[in-house]
Formats: sequence, C-alpha cells, structure tokens
Amino acid sequence: MQLNEVTFSFLDVETTGLAPENSARICEIAILKTRNWQQVACFHSLVNPGISLPDEPLPVNRITPDMLAGQPGFSEVAPEIVRMLSGSVVVCHNAPFDIGFLEYELDRIGLKLPDVQIVDTLDLARKHYNFRNNKLGTIADSLGIETDIRHRALTDVITTCHI
Repeated sequence: MQLNEVTFSFLDVETTGLAPENSARICEIAILKTRNWQQVACFHSLVNPGISLPDEPLPVNRITPDMLAGQPGFSEVAPEIVRMLSGSVVVCHNAPFDIGFLEYELDRIGLKLPDVQIVDTLDLARKHYNFRNNKLGTIADSLGIETDIRHRALTDVITTCHI
C-alpha cells in the first residue's frame, strides 16, 4: 500500500485534568480525517463532561463551564468518534494521553476503540529530531507552521496534520 492510499485520522482531546483515573474527563474532541493529504471528513465538538468545573477557565485550554453547558455528553458523540476512527491510522501528538482518555471514556459507556494503528508525532519528534523542546507549538514554530490558538482540539489536529 502506498502512503497516499492510507486514511489518516488526526485526533486531539482537551480534558478537565491530566488523568481519567482521577476523575478528569474529555471536554473537547476533534478528528480530521485525510486521504492522499486531502481532508475527507472533520468532526469537532465541545463535550459536557458531566462533572463540576471551577468557574475560571481550565488553565491549559481556557474552556469554561459556560462553554460546556448545553453541549452533548460523551455518550452522544461516541458513535461518530468510533465511526471516524475506524479503518484509519490514528495520529496524535502525545498519543498515550489522547488515546488513554478516549479508551477510558469509551470503556465507561461500554464501547471499545476500533482496532487501529496509532502514530505518535511526539514520539517521532523525540526519536528523530532535535527541536528546542517537543511541544506541539514549538515544533510547529520550528517548521514555520502558523497557529492562532493552541491547546484547543481542532487547531491542534490541524497543526498535527501540517507537521
């Protein structure tokens, strides 16, 4: 199979904390699906985590409780997430974080992550390049990829795709 025949799904999640086992939940998810480097589908949603959040924005992603009020819960968006990822190579920057949260949330509602190959751009950067650091924004800056907003799911998947 040629690389241009592979369907890639670039995935990013934003969360309410660092570890699902400590009650942190997904609060935003984006998937950008490409084939032959052309976008074939895109999914993006804020996700009501179903837990109380502090009134101030979450420190990294600046998502507020008001932004999440009225948004779908994870169980409502999960079928589309599974459909989008099925049959593709999933690409994340720091895959253990994103995939770990996704598997936790899917398991919580009785679903499983489809059987997919996973590529971690953070792992690739650490093994094969010498960036000042391996943060997504630093890599993007080093490669001349402009990003307006960082630590938001849709912008981060677009950035990862360009990288």
